[in-house]
Amino acid sequence: MAKFGKKSNTSQDIPTAALPDIIFMLLFFFMVTTVLRETDILVKQQLPRAVQLTKLERKSLVSYIYIGEPKQTNLYGKEPKIQVNDVFVEVSDIVLFVNQEKDKLNEAERDQITMSMKVDVDSKMGIVSDVQQELREANARKVLYSSIKSVDL
Repeated sequence: MAKFGKKSNTSQDIPTAALPDIIFMLLFFFMVTTVLRETDILVKQQLPRAVQLTKLERKSLVSYIYIGEPKQTNLYGKEPKIQVNDVFVEVSDIVLFVNQEKDKLNEAERDQITMSMKVDVDSKMGIVSDVQQELREANARKVLYSSIKSVDL
């Protein structure tokens, strides 16, 4: 019988030829899956303070309505405006907006849509009540009023 000799010249180096490919794939994955900002807020937002807050569980069912004075007062004036999805809308367009947001969801989740109103502290209640009335007509019964937590010292 013949004896087999062991090769003692084995290298302990880790092959790094595929490392740039792996890093590129990870970079590409995170660039594709990351969402930076959905909308540009065109109105001033100083949210009211609240003591009792509840955190949302499913943010995919939330659509936002921003109400406040426009940031560019030289173009839009100083009256409070309603903003949805990067555009200003009138009160009469709220029903159309709600229906478009419901169409984005599947049929089982359409009744669970929540309309989040981010209203500036200095806005008048008249425009807010008009939006509330339009939300009732659009059958959007879940309305959330966004605020920030009050810090008590």
